[in-house]
Amino acid sequence: MPRFKEGDRVRVDIPDETDPDHDQYHGRHGTIVEILEDDAGAETGYDQDSFLFRLEFESDETMDFRSRDLRPSLK
Repeated sequence: MPRFKEGDRVRVDIPDETDPDHDQYHGRHGTIVEILEDDAGAETGYDQDSFLFRLEFESDETMDFRSRDLRPSLK
């Protein structure tokens, strides 16, 4: 079962400054508009890795994130 659901507002949390997505997305808030599934959890052994959360930002831009990169938004 996914950690978040469609419609949830979340904050992107990528603390690793060497991650190529850190500068562009860390600290941004968005809404989950779609949840996709793949088999990444079978590879990593962590079931939540099988879910990709498609976020929509206020700019109408969308991007997919794993649950480990997301936190509930307080905004």
